[in-house]
Amino acid sequence: MERIAHVDKLRLKFPGDTSLIFKDLSSTIYKGEKVLLLGPSGCGKSTLLQVLSGLIPHSIEVPMKAEELVSPPSFGYVFQDPDSQFCMPFVDEEIAFVLENINVPKQQMIDRIHHHLQQVGLHLPNIHTSIQTLSGGMKQRLAIASVLALKPDVLFLDEPTAMLDPKGTKEIWNVLKEVGQEKTVIIVEHKIDHVLEFIDRIILFNEAGQIIADGPKEIILSTYQEEMREQGIWFPGVWEEYLDTTPLLRLRTPFEKKEKILDVQNFKGFRQKEEKIRVDQLQAYSGEWIVIKGENGAGKSTLLHAFMQFIKTTGHCELLGTAIKKVKKQSDFMTFVFQNPEFQFVTNSVYEEIAYTLKVDKKDSREIEKKVEELLEWFRLGDHRDKHPYQLSMGQKRRLSVAASIVNEQKLILLDEPTFGQDSKNTFALLEWIEELRLKGTTIIMITHDEQITNNFATRIWTIEAGKVISDETQSISINPELVSV
Repeated sequence: MERIAHVDKLRLKFPGDTSLIFKDLSSTIYKGEKVLLLGPSGCGKSTLLQVLSGLIPHSIEVPMKAEELVSPPSFGYVFQDPDSQFCMPFVDEEIAFVLENINVPKQQMIDRIHHHLQQVGLHLPNIHTSIQTLSGGMKQRLAIASVLALKPDVLFLDEPTAMLDPKGTKEIWNVLKEVGQEKTVIIVEHKIDHVLEFIDRIILFNEAGQIIADGPKEIILSTYQEEMREQGIWFPGVWEEYLDTTPLLRLRTPFEKKEKILDVQNFKGFRQKEEKIRVDQLQAYSGEWIVIKGENGAGKSTLLHAFMQFIKTTGHCELLGTAIKKVKKQSDFMTFVFQNPEFQFVTNSVYEEIAYTLKVDKKDSREIEKKVEELLEWFRLGDHRDKHPYQLSMGQKRRLSVAASIVNEQKLILLDEPTFGQDSKNTFALLEWIEELRLKGTTIIMITHDEQITNNFATRIWTIEAGKVISDETQSISINPELVSV
């Protein structure tokens, strides 16, 4: 069999780290294989993907040693963070840039651009649209379209559907399966349900970045389920297993007191003078967990940005009885976790990032240390306390962004896709932490595409369609009473 990507006895260490990510790791990918790299958040899957593609060390300078490194001559790479992939400011220019690099005649470009946008379901009224105006999910579709335009022999896919809604996830994987049928495909993915029928081999990692199994998917999934459970790796049925064994906290100590936290009427949000979100009437009360649903580009993130006054707004919006524009220090009462965690980092270490708000508020040093240590342990970031936030994996960055945002336990917490890129262990720990806050009276407003979170944690659901909140539904949770401790 022809080797398409190979590394032998890899050793790699990021600048500033005290320990190796990989120690004498070897792996070979053969032509035509469909391989899934599966492991817990932060184990090095994305880094290995970049090594196998040759991005490390040829384009990204990282100290590494290997006795042999073989990379494919023709490949396309879809990054976990689509913003890190774009070279041009506009949608059509991004794909045209790719086509120019493979010498596509100019007269053929418009048709090719439309074809690739339609291929990934990115429907825009004007293809000359600024990329920065797109939602996270729409950016992810564009990143995939630009890679498909290359027509590469090998596809490297780093969680290509992490920001997509369930319908979009299914659509994109159908496209990737079709175009990848005759290609070599190497995938990093936490949401594995849509890829299992496509892949033929799984390389399984533990949290230390060691390969603990490598073989046909059927054998790995049937033989190593206990190891996957212990490492927090998603596998079919893990949500059902969690729900069967873990009673929801709200049924043990329900929060009863109802205080109006947010009151919104005839409220609109604008970007570049264009109305992007509209709310006729909504209220949020203490102790609620509200999930915002809607397709990519519907306006979910824009609604949270409007609440936070990141964009121009008109209409009535009160926070704890005061017009939100007149609240002197909103951060004392509400906080926001961005979809892209890098947008909110302001310090040079994980520890300082969590401590930052407490120091600004001049909290006692012992109180700060106690709180930060508690969050480092809960969010499994203790081993990374001295790292720069940008040195973390995407899942670790996400956990840090949540920890740093909720350190003051404000009465209203807005979260934009807080669980994407997370393994099961960290997802459940994060949800349980949020539920603990809710039980104390905190109001949670969360955007998520995860139907399990919506079905099992939300007390209310807001649905957004085409820039308008179209429904507000209360939801009750039922669970086996035998699982609830008295």
